[in-house]
Amino acid sequence: MIKKLTCFLILLIFVVGCKEKQQEDLSTIQMVSSDEMEELMQQEKTQLVDVRTEKEFESGHLIGAQNIVYDENFLEKLESLDKNKPVAVYCHSGGRSEKCAEILKKAGFKKIYDLEGGITQWEYDKKDTVK
Repeated sequence: MIKKLTCFLILLIFVVGCKEKQQEDLSTIQMVSSDEMEELMQQEKTQLVDVRTEKEFESGHLIGAQNIVYDENFLEKLESLDKNKPVAVYCHSGGRSEKCAEILKKAGFKKIYDLEGGITQWEYDKKDTVK
């Protein structure tokens, strides 16, 4: 009887662990090119987030982007976003947005896109920005 109970508990722990891993895997981060980002921007449900400083944002940003500065309060600022809608993030060259994408994933956002090369690549590809 004790062996059966022990086997049952081990199986239960394994199943619960696998279920938690599946929940984590539901969140994905995908690097996208400037062309792919442009397509994402056409979709109303995609939330576009610029994680650069306010000064950088004011110097030029992607059309429709909201500025959520990556700083010590970043996690709190994410409360304005819908975790069930896709989020596309970018920064100057990709470093900050990569960190932010990981934070978004840990915070429970389901689908996260990160602009490869940041706004630097975007401008190099001669894509439009606004001031």
